[in-house]
Amino acid sequence: MKKAMRLYITGNIQSLFFKQFIKEAADAHTVHGFLRVRNDDGRVEIFLEGDKESVDAVAAIAKRGPKYTQIRNIEEKEERLQDFKEFKILGF
Repeated sequence: MKKAMRLYITGNIQSLFFKQFIKEAADAHTVHGFLRVRNDDGRVEIFLEGDKESVDAVAAIAKRGPKYTQIRNIEEKEERLQDFKEFKILGF
């Protein structure tokens, strides 16, 4: 079963390390979508789609973050599938 979700994460995030951390997790779980840092409010936006178990696994990894990340808030919402072919870091 396929699933798509969008996460908005705020906190003390080491941008470069966090981006690579999420990209590696998405690639390892064959999850597609994108990550971008929103310049208007500083949140990290992550769109994930793929098999339900894989999307849930990457979302859990993103919510935990890499070492030294301090996440203050997470917004999560279900989305419609958009048929991405890979996971990209936008604006990198």
